[in-house]
Amino acid sequence: MSQPSPAPPVAPISRLPESLRALRHRNFRVYFFGQAVSILGSWVQQVAMAWLVYRLTGSSELLGVTAFCALAPQLFVGPLAGAWIDRHDKRRLLIGVEILLTIQAAVLALLTWFGWINPILIVCLSLLLGMLNSVETPLRQSLLRGMVGSRADLGNAVALNASLFNSGRFIGPPIAGLLVGLTSEAFCFLLNAISFGALIFSLIRLEVAATPRATGAVGHVFREGVRYAFESFPIRVVIIALISLNLTASAYAVLLPIFAKVVFGGDARTLGLLWGAAGCGALASTVFLATRRTTGHTTRAVVGGMGVSTVALATFALSSHFVPALFAMAALGFGISVTNVGANSVLQSIAPEHLRGRIISFFTATRFGFDALGGLAAGFVAAHFDAPHTLLGESLLLALATCWILLRRRKLVRAVDESYAANHSH
Repeated sequence: MSQPSPAPPVAPISRLPESLRALRHRNFRVYFFGQAVSILGSWVQQVAMAWLVYRLTGSSELLGVTAFCALAPQLFVGPLAGAWIDRHDKRRLLIGVEILLTIQAAVLALLTWFGWINPILIVCLSLLLGMLNSVETPLRQSLLRGMVGSRADLGNAVALNASLFNSGRFIGPPIAGLLVGLTSEAFCFLLNAISFGALIFSLIRLEVAATPRATGAVGHVFREGVRYAFESFPIRVVIIALISLNLTASAYAVLLPIFAKVVFGGDARTLGLLWGAAGCGALASTVFLATRRTTGHTTRAVVGGMGVSTVALATFALSSHFVPALFAMAALGFGISVTNVGANSVLQSIAPEHLRGRIISFFTATRFGFDALGGLAAGFVAAHFDAPHTLLGESLLLALATCWILLRRRKLVRAVDESYAANHSH
C-alpha cells in the first residue's frame, strides 16, 4: 500500500471569503478553472443534442431514449467503476478518460457536419458518452479531497465544483440556443471537443497527494462497498432520497423541447431560456450550500430541497404562460441542485477514505442512473398522454417520497453528524 504524500499546498490567498475557501488551495484552483471551460462546452453539447434529436425526428420517445443512453450506464457501470477507481492512480486514469470524451465529441461534430448523423448513430454515441461519464464522474469527484487536503474544506469544494456545473447550466443553454440558430449543432459539438483541452491541461498540472489503493479482486472490493453503504443508515436514506428525486423531478429535462415548441410555441432560443432559468436556480443553490458550515445544516438542506422541487415541478406542469414557467424552472433548478449537491457533500464527508471511490460511485449511479430511468419513462408516458400531465403525476410521486424522508429527518441529521465525527477523528 502506498504511503500518503504531504498535503497539497495552500496558497496564501487570505482575501477570499469563507464561501470560496476551497480556492485557497492551489490544486483546487488549477482544476476549478480548467473544469469551468469544460463544463460550459458540455452544456452547449447537451442542449444542441436535444434540439438535434427533436428537429430530426419530432419524437418524445427518442428524446427519452437518447437521455437514457447518456445516463443509464451510470446506474449499471458506475458502481463497478467505483471499485476499479479505488484500485488505480486516479489522476492518470482521469486524463485518459477526458481524452476519450474529446474524441467522442469530435466524432459527433464530424458526423453532424457532413449530414451523416441519424437516430441510430445518435443513440450509439449517447451510449458511449454515458459509458465514459460513468467512470469520469466518480473519478473526478473522488479527487476533490486530495485537491484541498482537508476534510473541513471538502464540503465547500463540493459546492464550488457544483457551482461550475450550474453556472454552465445557466450560461451554456442560452449560448447553445443562439449558436444553433446562427450556425449549427455540429459547431456546438466541436466547441465541446475543444473545451476538454482546458481540463486535460489542468489535470496534468495537479500535484495530488497519493492515497491508499484498495487491494483484491474488483468483485470483492465492490461487495465491500455495497455492504458498508447498506449497513450505514445515513448513506442508505440519502441514496433513497436521490433515487426519489431523480426518478421524478429531474425528468423535466427530457420534456423541455416539447414545452418549448408545443406548450409555449417557441424555438431553440425558448428551450435555451427554460434551461437557463433552471441553471440560474441551480447556481443560486450552490451559493447557498457553500455557506453551510456543518454536515447537519447540509443534511437539512437536502430534505428542504426535495420539498421545493415538489412544489416547483407541479407549478411548471400547470403553467400555460412563459414568464411564470421561467420562475418555476428557476425554483425547480434550485430544489434539485440543493438535494443532489447537498447529498454529494454529505456522502463525501462521511465516507471513509479507503471507500471514497465506491461511495461516490453509488452517488453518481443513483443521481444519474435514475435520472436516466425517469427520463425514459417520462418520454414514453408523454407520448401517450402529454408533457404537462406527465410532470404533474411525477410531482405527486415526489410529494409522497418527501413525506417519507421528513419523518426520518431528525434521525438522519443525528446519524450524519455522528458518522462525520467518527471519520474525522481518525
